[in-house]
Amino acid sequence: MESMIIGGSLYVENVPDLLSRLRTISSTHNTTIQAMDANRIAGEEHVMFAIHKALRAIENNSNMAHDIGVEVMRYASGKRQIGEAFSMGIHEGEMNVVLVVLGGEDEVHASVQALTDIIHEAPVIEYSASKRDIILGQFSITEQEISAAGEDMIPSLVLERVALVDVLK
Repeated sequence: MESMIIGGSLYVENVPDLLSRLRTISSTHNTTIQAMDANRIAGEEHVMFAIHKALRAIENNSNMAHDIGVEVMRYASGKRQIGEAFSMGIHEGEMNVVLVVLGGEDEVHASVQALTDIIHEAPVIEYSASKRDIILGQFSITEQEISAAGEDMIPSLVLERVALVDVLK
C-alpha cells in the first residue's frame, strides 16, 4: 500500500462539511484520507511510524479501529482508545493540518492532486518549539523526562509513546 503525507493550512468553517469533502475525494479515487492536527505531529517520522504500526496491526488482525485512517490516527495520538485518538483530529477555524493518503500508487497521487484544492501546502509537519506545549500535553511528556533526555529528544519521546500503544493493548 502506497502512502503520502501532505501538510499545510486551511480554514475549517464546518468540520462535518470538510470531512464530507475528504470522503468524496477518498471514494472517487479509492483511497483512505486521514486528517490530523499538525500542531500535534512531531515530524514526518512520527507520521510514518504511525502508518507502519497501523498497517502492521491490520495485517496481524490486532487493530482496534475498523478504518485504516482511524487506526493511523490512534497510533499517531499515542493513545490506546479510539475516542482519545480523536484529540488529533481537525477543528473549526484556521489550522495547520496533516493529511495522510493511503491506497494504490496512482490513486494516492490522484487524491493528493485533488487535495491541493483544499489545503494551502506549507511546511507544518516537522517538530518546532511552537508545538512544544501541545505535544507535551498530547503525549503526557513530563518536564522530568525532558530534563533527563534533553529538549531535542522530544520527537523521540513521541515515537516512544507511539511504540507503547502496542504494549498498552
